[in-house]
Amino acid sequence: MPKIKKVNPEVKLDKFKFEGKEVKIDGLHQISEQDREELEMAGVDIEEVERSGTYLHINHSKATCSTKQEGLEILDIKDALEKYDGLSEYFWKAVNKDKDEYTKLAAEKLHGGYFIKVEKGRKITEPVQSCLFIKGENVGQSVHNIIVIEEGAEVHIITGCATSHKVKSALHLGISEFYIKKGGKLTFTMVHNWGEQVAVRPRTVGIVEEGGVFQSNYILLKPVKSVQSFPVIYLNGKGSVARLNSILVAPPGAYINSGNKIVLNAEDTRGEIISRAITTGGEIIAPGIIEANSVPAKGHLECKGLILNDGIIHAIPELKGTKSGVELSHEAAVGKIAQEEIEYLMARGLDEDEATSTIVRGFMNVDIMGLPAKLKQSIDKIIAETEKDMF
Repeated sequence: MPKIKKVNPEVKLDKFKFEGKEVKIDGLHQISEQDREELEMAGVDIEEVERSGTYLHINHSKATCSTKQEGLEILDIKDALEKYDGLSEYFWKAVNKDKDEYTKLAAEKLHGGYFIKVEKGRKITEPVQSCLFIKGENVGQSVHNIIVIEEGAEVHIITGCATSHKVKSALHLGISEFYIKKGGKLTFTMVHNWGEQVAVRPRTVGIVEEGGVFQSNYILLKPVKSVQSFPVIYLNGKGSVARLNSILVAPPGAYINSGNKIVLNAEDTRGEIISRAITTGGEIIAPGIIEANSVPAKGHLECKGLILNDGIIHAIPELKGTKSGVELSHEAAVGKIAQEEIEYLMARGLDEDEATSTIVRGFMNVDIMGLPAKLKQSIDKIIAETEKDMF
């Protein structure tokens, strides 16, 4: 990851409470009305009508977990460690537990997290949903998630991360390890709906084998104090593919350091990173790296940013090729909305605010992500709520 300034504001780990009583419920129907709103704004389907399984973690423990489809296993990570004799093939194998102070603390203070496995050849038609939820002021939450997509299997996992409506300050530590076997496909959509003083420190690594596909959609539209995230995806098998999409919005006071890296380690691999960033007063650092160590291999990186008010967007595209014949490209642009675009829409009957809002909505268009219709409706609702805060 490129060296950039130290994350600001600093996270004081001793401020947060990593101990507390377990919260257990019989299903999402027991969630309070106010908390339902927060979960729905993170893409969670409370009714579970179009979901093949659900995992909910509240504060320091699993709250509920269920699956509706054969060939799909969903467990709390603690239960999976016990069932599979420590998950020696996967647990802390992709992410280094000594990477930094956050991984060390996550290893020491394991609260739970989801283990999701799709059996060989299974095509899970409806998405799996997971939610990592924080209730309580100054709660420190530490989860470790593992996803295993066996050979030829396919699934879409929607993860919503959120805090209760009364929570202002909290810390979320999330370790995620993804393993996609030969010919497997994982679509992973993450929607963050944190509080204004919440610090978020995910550490994510994915390993994709021959013919595997990994598509990631990351959406952060609501206020947050600071985020530091840099998923790394290794394409280790011939013909494997990774597509990483993100939409980031930084209101005043927010510091978002969020990027991606794809490593093309085998022939006929392809990687794509597409980032959309908007600041209305906050700071966004958007590093992106594509590294190619085999041929033929293709990669493209695209980062576009809009500055709507005084704020900072620092786009850092980086390409690294170590073999003759790799094909890597990037484009980056940061600026304001073109006046001629606003004037064009105003000439067709919109006022200036309406014209600006229309352009911003198009800039944050998530059609490229291939989301399920119901989730896209939720995202469109979040975008509409975000626009109210922008203008």
